[in-house]
Amino acid sequence: MPTYDDALALFHEWTKTESLRRHAYAVEAAMAHYARLFGEDEQTWRIAGLLHDMDYERHPSLEEHPFVGAKALREKGYPEEIVEAILGHAEHTGVPRRTRLAKTLFAVDELAGFVTAVAYVRPTKLEGMKPKSVKKKLKDKAFAAAVSREDIRKGAEALGVDLDAHIANVIAGMHAEAERLGFR
Repeated sequence: MPTYDDALALFHEWTKTESLRRHAYAVEAAMAHYARLFGEDEQTWRIAGLLHDMDYERHPSLEEHPFVGAKALREKGYPEEIVEAILGHAEHTGVPRRTRLAKTLFAVDELAGFVTAVAYVRPTKLEGMKPKSVKKKLKDKAFAAAVSREDIRKGAEALGVDLDAHIANVIAGMHAEAERLGFR
């Protein structure tokens, strides 16, 4: 299996914009937190989070993303578990989320983006952020309007985690890597 450093180099080769890089780092941080909670292999979970949108910048259409990236990952010898999780993170692919890895990637993707948006409007960023404040912003349909509230709800449900606990877990994962995410 390729190493984390291999995955990071591949990600940087495919993804140049800082905002998309930070999104991937946020998803990766949340995935690492969940890997530790669930007793799973943290490197595998980090790699899945990091690479889930690697092709989005070059291939943003529904016809191409995440299919192009999945093909490239297979060619480079990434495990099928990672490839299937990446395919399953996007509803339009029709790929079922059978593994805990796939369910978690789907569950954290939209929420990590939303937590990032909330952090940008708070003076203390991630510091002291609570699920209550995130849920309040979720009710505001105009705030981060592109984020699917339905996917956030379905993700927590598929994980079998209460929404408040899920939000707290994503915040904790991101807070642990706040400097990398540009929040310190």
